[in-house]
Amino acid sequence: MSVLGGWLVTTGYDVVVVGAGTAGCVLASRLSADPGRRVLLIEAGRRLTEPVIHRPGAWPLARLTEANWGENTVTQASTGTSIPLARGRGLGGSSAINAMAFIRGHRSSYDRWVDEGASGWGFDDLLPFFKRSETAPRRDPALRGSGGPLYLAPALAPNDWLRACSAAAAACGHPAASDICGGLEEGFGALDNNIVGGARQSAADAYLTGDMLSRPNLTVLPDAVVGRLRWAHGRCVGLDYRTGSGRSGTVGCLGEVVLCAGAVGSAALLMRSGVGPAGNLRALDIPVHGELAGVGANLHDHPVSPLIYRPGARGAPPGRANHAELVGLVRTCFAHGAPDVQVLFVDLPIPPPGFASVPAGFTIRPSIMNPISRGTVRLATADPATPPLIDPNYYADPLDVARMREGLRMARAIGEAAALAPWRGVELLPGPDIRDDHQLDDYVRRSLGSYSHPVGTCRMGTDSASVVDLRLRVHGVSGVRVADASIMPSIISANTNATVYAIAERAATMLTS
Repeated sequence: MSVLGGWLVTTGYDVVVVGAGTAGCVLASRLSADPGRRVLLIEAGRRLTEPVIHRPGAWPLARLTEANWGENTVTQASTGTSIPLARGRGLGGSSAINAMAFIRGHRSSYDRWVDEGASGWGFDDLLPFFKRSETAPRRDPALRGSGGPLYLAPALAPNDWLRACSAAAAACGHPAASDICGGLEEGFGALDNNIVGGARQSAADAYLTGDMLSRPNLTVLPDAVVGRLRWAHGRCVGLDYRTGSGRSGTVGCLGEVVLCAGAVGSAALLMRSGVGPAGNLRALDIPVHGELAGVGANLHDHPVSPLIYRPGARGAPPGRANHAELVGLVRTCFAHGAPDVQVLFVDLPIPPPGFASVPAGFTIRPSIMNPISRGTVRLATADPATPPLIDPNYYADPLDVARMREGLRMARAIGEAAALAPWRGVELLPGPDIRDDHQLDDYVRRSLGSYSHPVGTCRMGTDSASVVDLRLRVHGVSGVRVADASIMPSIISANTNATVYAIAERAATMLTS
């Protein structure tokens, strides 16, 4: 490292990984296993040591710390509201602040990617990489991993409240799933958690252990925001960054730069670097190095709307683990060939944004898994310190509202089943009088929240709207790939974290083969 004109200058890395979230931790660990490969992992945040981060049941509080970027969407046209979007900042990224639910999407989600042009990215293609990331000792070894860094299992044996929830779902005709996290089943079952020894296991905990961090060929640079990529003759040759203390630096790369900053961060960095919709970039005086209209497009997410009940005669459910241990994957009357709603049981009352807090109770929360509505990530300015404009465009398509309405009806039927009667008090939200289509549709819009699963802004494919090819290389330039949730052509029917691990495991294989 040298100093040139007030800049810190580092050269000679074979791979530079931008973002130390889920994907970045995987890539840094796997790529640096070769002692002959010099790897830099650069991250805007820092190593997270606060107890609230590691305590599983405290994840709602973790999102109130600097480990969350603290962003909001732009005002949504369909609701007139701006929605908080949790996004991790620091080593481990969103895996350090999420609710630790480790669930693969149904196989139809990945096979849909193939139908959308991502040949070779179906469920069976990804299965070896899912397995490579995990150790799931209580699951079918033909489907689940046995030697990966992540230790996965249901949190604890079910308690009386969870048994009541399972019985209520069964009474409504929903099947029990032996491994709802495996990607093949529908129905209700215990979800796997990345909780080890009573503590959260983030991507940093699993992949950046002390042994990994002591590798002489791996450098981790925290507290460094990447401003833009550097180009020479159409090839990415490094990047510029600025530290939290205000020092500027540049990094040279002899091989490839891999963006792992997520659906918001990776798209924003490409655009700041002159790769994206040319008209938008020129309007911000950003020189265009690669005209790609798809950068920042195709943004979508899982919207949520909750049912919340006061405690019944049995009192409030006992809080434990990550507060959500039972999940269902179901089909509404609008489903076509694939399950379209997830139903999650939470032993806390979690009101939507803008609603008053509730002192005690529980939540049954449906979320539509395959929304049609699409939005964008766009730059407000060329300055990396200015947050991007995040517009998921929730409920732009009325079918998304209808699906959520039917998801609420299915969840309410479970909530009103006899098995939950001892636990169920008054329905606080949406309220027992909210019943017809018009009333429920209004509640769907008023109660809009985000599951914080943004995807799609650097879509993988071979058509003119895609951003990366099937080996995750950015179209039209060289020396840069993307490997995170932004490459998903369409969102999966589950929480996205498990799939990001698999994407990163596969990307590591691509970079070493």
